[in-house]
Amino acid sequence: MLRVDAIRAIYPQLEECIVVTIMGAVAAEVQSIGHRPNFFYLQHAMGLASSMGLGIALSRPELPVVVLDGDGSILMNLGSLTTMARYHPRNLTHVVFDNESLLSVGGFPTATATGSDIAGMAKAAGIARTATVHTIDEFVDAFTAARAAEEMATIVAKVEAIGPKAFVTDLPLLENRFQFARHLRRRTED
Repeated sequence: MLRVDAIRAIYPQLEECIVVTIMGAVAAEVQSIGHRPNFFYLQHAMGLASSMGLGIALSRPELPVVVLDGDGSILMNLGSLTTMARYHPRNLTHVVFDNESLLSVGGFPTATATGSDIAGMAKAAGIARTATVHTIDEFVDAFTAARAAEEMATIVAKVEAIGPKAFVTDLPLLENRFQFARHLRRRTED
């Protein structure tokens, strides 16, 4: 499964969510499908998308929050799995695209290439709803079910180590920050 195809398959569901992406390929591929003001691309902060998503989910429990993460990223911040499990916000869906490599920074293999199991780590940390999926249909079903259950979930989507030709985005970092903050403020006023 290609990550961009998986993102494209859930893209219509993301319109009503607050979305935090990790840097690199995920951010570039989401923007290639179409930027929305409810999307925040966490550039230059590898490993912290899950922490930022958790903070938003806890502070805004009325909003569905989706984190689009990567294996290299979550492996740099495994403590966020225990923190997410501890606070278990019902409005947080954590997606980890696992290509078994640090594709955005040179393609070096991650620990998942030699057997580490991110969904197993999430479950052991205390996250009750976890899944590892290998096809678009499995991914869409797991994502849709997680959102409908309104229960903290970690979904690991096994994807090919293929990314965009360039890992750059069209949206300046500050503009994304201001758009995202305005969107969150408008959601407060609604």
